[in-house]
Amino acid sequence: MQSIKKNRSLGDEHSMEKRGAMEEKHSLKKEYATEEEHSAESVHSLEKSRLAEEDSFGGKRSFHGNTQVRTDLALEARESISEADSELRGVRVEEYYHEEDDIRVTKVMIDTKNAAKAMGKPVGIYVTMEAPAMVEPDEDYHREISARLAEELQELLPDAEKEQSVLVVGLGNREVTADALGPQVVDNLFITRHIVREYGKAAYNCDRMNQVSALEPGVMAKTGMETAEIVKGVVGETAPDVLIVIDALAARSTKRLNRTIQITNTGIQPGSGVGNHRNALTMESLGVPVIAIGIPTVVDAATIVGDALDKLLEEDEDPASARYREKQKLNFAELNNMYMTGKDIDAVIKRVSYTVSEGINIAIGEAFME
Repeated sequence: MQSIKKNRSLGDEHSMEKRGAMEEKHSLKKEYATEEEHSAESVHSLEKSRLAEEDSFGGKRSFHGNTQVRTDLALEARESISEADSELRGVRVEEYYHEEDDIRVTKVMIDTKNAAKAMGKPVGIYVTMEAPAMVEPDEDYHREISARLAEELQELLPDAEKEQSVLVVGLGNREVTADALGPQVVDNLFITRHIVREYGKAAYNCDRMNQVSALEPGVMAKTGMETAEIVKGVVGETAPDVLIVIDALAARSTKRLNRTIQITNTGIQPGSGVGNHRNALTMESLGVPVIAIGIPTVVDAATIVGDALDKLLEEDEDPASARYREKQKLNFAELNNMYMTGKDIDAVIKRVSYTVSEGINIAIGEAFME
């Protein structure tokens, strides 16, 4: 009997020790989870304060959930504004849909400095052409896009009805396929300046003719010079009446990748879409009107992940699971320097660069030719 009682006593002690260990483990787990929540809140709080500080300096950051998303498109910047500010003063939006060509044209006009600060874009006109089938190898459709582009470009060109000297600058790195839009557009341009200066307009059998010249300044890693320095030197020597700048852009939405053309009269800041800021090419810095044309060829990796998480959040009704995924968005910082593009980007760039060059040729190269 004493032996049985002793065994029971030992068993009770062992059970109490085991229960105490489990309670201690549960307590530690709870404390760890609480600390993790506080840590996440702390990171989010720091991120919010950093953004507030950036906004106080007039900067505009577009965010998707808790992650920073970069975009060069004024249309997407307009869409990122909350519904409460949808009627933003100083911003006018006009939309047209050409059903026969399946091309939607959206014109965003920023009229005031306050609106420019809210949008994160300079005061000016931004024309966005959305052509869903632009990535398809349909020559007839691309010809229609070129014609529409020429119409929009002529509306933004100052004194388009007069003879002008036009310098076209193809920005980007020819060795990086997604960034080769500008150089490849320059390859297909109808260059006339040297012929007109040497033989006169009679060489083209016309009375009036624009003088078109082109420049491919490359990138600073190869030249050791800022693009703005090279362009400013050429502008000083050749004295063009207007500058047209071509560059690859970054988009917020994968649906607009290689399917959208943006035209603006505000100039451009090379590399801004991927956070690689260089000196701006604008009327203020160069002394001549600057028209910028761009096509989004890359999208921020954080955008793709954020979109996928949002889709999961919409389908998953479990609050705990939703909170977990929201917290994971705080870990997207390392994705902000990664940019994605399509696997067939080489063929797409070749195709859309020709489309853009044809639009420019129609607008300025063949403006006075019969």
